[in-house]
Amino acid sequence: MKARFSFDPALSPFLESSRRGHAFDYDCARAASLKNAIEALGVPHTEVGALRVVADAHLGGLARFLRMLGFDTLHRNAFDDEEIRRLADADGRIVLTRDRELLKCREIARGAYVRALKPEAQLREVAARYGLAALARPFTLCLSCNLPLKAVDRAAVAGRVPPTVCALHERFVRCPGCDGVFWPGSHYERMLSALRSSLSALS
Repeated sequence: MKARFSFDPALSPFLESSRRGHAFDYDCARAASLKNAIEALGVPHTEVGALRVVADAHLGGLARFLRMLGFDTLHRNAFDDEEIRRLADADGRIVLTRDRELLKCREIARGAYVRALKPEAQLREVAARYGLAALARPFTLCLSCNLPLKAVDRAAVAGRVPPTVCALHERFVRCPGCDGVFWPGSHYERMLSALRSSLSALS
């Protein structure tokens, strides 16, 4: 049985060099499960699957940091325990919370009690627990909508950004949800520096 595989670049070290960076066909045993096939290619099954998180109402700062790093993170101040349990069960999300009783609910298969109180320390704690430093893709998600940002040509946003910004920058991205346009300005550099500082403490 032939199957077609395409792995995230972060998993390339597990693959033979000829299979890195592109989709490829692979002959699988007819009775092989997806887990069997993935591991036959060299990738542990525990490494496969996007990290998806739901953060409770007390972890807004941490949720923003995780989005900055490119991790799919759901968060709203209005989330109650019932909604968090539903999202965890339906989407297989990791629940991050300061409520230990919430983690005892049967609908939650994966979760972590966040011990730190400040967002920067919370980020270091969660990043260490889940090995996030090697998987981060900073500023690929909208911080408001949690949707992937799409590259756009400078000409397409010329009328939507200040003329000086358009003249100084070549790379722009747009959120398909809120239609916001973003570019790597000074605020971007400050946030990137803060993220690097937090993650470098883990090395």
